[in-house]
Amino acid sequence: MAEASLPDSDLFIVDVAVSDSAVRPKITVLADGEQGITIDQCATISRRINKRIEETEGEEVSYVLEVSSPGVDFPLTQPKQFKRNTGRNLKLKMQDGTEKTGKLEEVTETGLNLMEEVKQKGKKATYVPVQIPFGDIVKANVVISFK
Repeated sequence: MAEASLPDSDLFIVDVAVSDSAVRPKITVLADGEQGITIDQCATISRRINKRIEETEGEEVSYVLEVSSPGVDFPLTQPKQFKRNTGRNLKLKMQDGTEKTGKLEEVTETGLNLMEEVKQKGKKATYVPVQIPFGDIVKANVVISFK
């Protein structure tokens, strides 16, 4: 339903969550775009989803619908999100429990090319190119810098 409600072809659904409240469930839809997403686009998605819910469930169904873009703290989950953040620093939590931090250089069909920051005690950080398959990543966040 959310996918079918997208107003533009460059937009995509990042996440859909439905609370388990029986009285008035909350439906949260996170959408993004290759160039970001506007408030007007979020409003259009919301109206379209509301209309589809009314058509399938009836007007008497009670729910709360929230459509927004994923915030800075929301992990990157899709290749399109990674591509949009090429050139930015990422912090990755890996399947083996380790963490990697570095600049996202390129997104391929199978994973990421990252310029990983390697820190050693008493020495200046060095940067090493690494290829990371999407399947090895548990969580990926953009590192915000205020420098």
